[in-house]
Amino acid sequence: MKIKPSTSTIQGLLFTYCVENAKNSDKEELIATTNINDDGELESLFNKLTKPEFIKYKSAERQRHIDTLEHFLETDENFESVFYLFDTHFDDEITDKRHFMKLLLECIRRYHLEATAAESPTVL
Repeated sequence: MKIKPSTSTIQGLLFTYCVENAKNSDKEELIATTNINDDGELESLFNKLTKPEFIKYKSAERQRHIDTLEHFLETDENFESVFYLFDTHFDDEITDKRHFMKLLLECIRRYHLEATAAESPTVL
């Protein structure tokens, strides 16, 4: 049974950045001091905080997150609903939420490929 895409899936993926996930002051400071409107800084942040969690997911769960982002990016979704009442440690307002999500998608696709390669047995 295929699960219908939901913006709550995206919120789950971004929970690391949520104030409700206040577990580590170093992470919170890293999030707050990152310019999330700069692709390089944002990608670096995703690599440090999203990647370690994302690669722990089972392959099907990783693919579900990818499919969800792809689904909403193929529509006119502006992703306001993802961040509405979702308080983050980001100091800055995300100026282009669609661009933010496109970069997130690029990153999690790469993480998924890396994790899948690491999970596959090497054939000699």
